[in-house]
Amino acid sequence: MEKFLKKRPADSLCAEREAKAAKADDAPTTELELLQHLEPHSAWRHILRNELSKPYMRELDRKVGAERLKHQVFPQPHEVFACLNFTPPEEVRVVILGQDPYHGPGQAHGFCFSVNRGVAIPPSLKNIYTELADDVPGFMKPSHGNLESWARQGVLLLNASLTVRKGEPNSHAAFGWQTFTDAVIKQINEQAQHVVFILWGGFAQKKGKMINRQRHKVLEAAHPSPLSVTKFRGCKVFSQANTYLKSKGRVEIDWRVPEE
Repeated sequence: MEKFLKKRPADSLCAEREAKAAKADDAPTTELELLQHLEPHSAWRHILRNELSKPYMRELDRKVGAERLKHQVFPQPHEVFACLNFTPPEEVRVVILGQDPYHGPGQAHGFCFSVNRGVAIPPSLKNIYTELADDVPGFMKPSHGNLESWARQGVLLLNASLTVRKGEPNSHAAFGWQTFTDAVIKQINEQAQHVVFILWGGFAQKKGKMINRQRHKVLEAAHPSPLSVTKFRGCKVFSQANTYLKSKGRVEIDWRVPEE
């Protein structure tokens, strides 16, 4: 039996195209709930545009959304991309890499090692402050743990995973965040010059293997947690970072943390 394709009238085809166009116009600009909180006109959105459209990002968005329905997840949605929103790629001078957000109520707010004002300073950050007092002349330990002043100067306070379930550290490590933050690091590595990467502990140092050490400065030390603080003390990464930036004609970081 002979098969054939019956042609549709031209006006029918036009109507079909118009219907598809109208449907496309009505579609949301992004299907990812997460991306509503990454500044829409930020340079990060532009340089990561291919990454943001990959299938794993859709799966990541689905997983985080499902987690929020069943569990308490930190940080709050509008704070997930805070470190990127505060520190544009063209302003990055230092990258400090953490593992994942603090998992206690009120702590995480989108910056590694930092906590909201009014929240008790975590042990790791206390140890960081002690090292700063020994390393940076004039540093006075503040009464809070909010490090946004660093982020505004070009210090990217990046966690490898950007969300976590309450009380369960590293619970979102397999969601896809590792791939996303690898892409962030790769962009800085390839597009910027003379950036200082501060890598504390084995986890951060493994993730830093992709960094071109001829193009950037990598400073490695033990993690500042109480478990390894004796090895962390005396690392002097803050003064070393400024020495390197100055040698490359870049503005040094004011590591002081203002009270106000």
